[in-house]
Amino acid sequence: MTVRLTFLGNDPWSVATLDAIAGEPDLQVGLVVTNPPRPAGRGSAPRSTAVADAARRLELPLVETEGVRGGEGRVAVEASRPDALVVVAYGELLPPDLLALPPSGALNLHFSLLPRWRGAAPVQHAILAGDAVSGVTVMQMDAGLDTGPILAQLEDDVRPEDDAGTLGARLAHLGAMLMVGVLRRLPVHDLPPRKQDERRVTHAPRLGPADRQLDWTERAIDLARRVRALAPEPGASTSFRGEGLKVLAASAADVPAGRAAPPGTVLESDARSVLVAAGEGGVRLLEVAPAGRKRMAAGEWANGARFRPGERLG
Repeated sequence: MTVRLTFLGNDPWSVATLDAIAGEPDLQVGLVVTNPPRPAGRGSAPRSTAVADAARRLELPLVETEGVRGGEGRVAVEASRPDALVVVAYGELLPPDLLALPPSGALNLHFSLLPRWRGAAPVQHAILAGDAVSGVTVMQMDAGLDTGPILAQLEDDVRPEDDAGTLGARLAHLGAMLMVGVLRRLPVHDLPPRKQDERRVTHAPRLGPADRQLDWTERAIDLARRVRALAPEPGASTSFRGEGLKVLAASAADVPAGRAAPPGTVLESDARSVLVAAGEGGVRLLEVAPAGRKRMAAGEWANGARFRPGERLG
């Protein structure tokens, strides 16, 4: 039995699931819905979402529209007459009447082990919190934000070297396999939904400009986690000599004996890195992007900066 689907997604992490579904003979994508092109890059030319690019590559019916709560998007979803909606990193809460439109409802792929990290930035918050394990959840959507019953989950370790980019990409591929498995079982109705445990809920709101700032009075381990959680985009932020500086890769490090200094002080540099004092321990900067410049090795930046004794970041 062929399951007819309408796919909603906007993020590059959505593409793995769309690709996986399109490769299954028993799953048919009747419509892909994504945001319209947005200005991007230095020239601010309109750029399609990664999902739109994938839909064109796969030759799938595509609608680029501002949401599906009404207007063109809503009309297109209704006309596609899906057996189920598949939602991956779409960023819009769907109203109850739309969720009830397909016979099998709407299935969402979320990049955490719900109920941990409900919200827009689960991957980033898992790294910020120092979680050893993350994973993916396929849930039956309801009117709340990531509150619906769980259909299936898979775990994956958070590796010490992971940033949001590497962990998110890995979870995207893991989630694609999980979603396909769930969709293939829809016709036999053998996936009983499991209610989320409200006692275990944590929240993962979107990270804003204030969350990107590095506070050098914090512990080195927490600063390194913040760098990883914000890499590769938009990057953790600090300043040097009054100019912005993005920190894109860093690790916690010990401070050499006798080298204690106020937080933010540049302690030493070499060909690969720059060691900065933190509230506890030190942070070894590995890759940075000075204002108006591209990503570079911290050692390369240090060569041009020519630090003066006692100079500080932030």
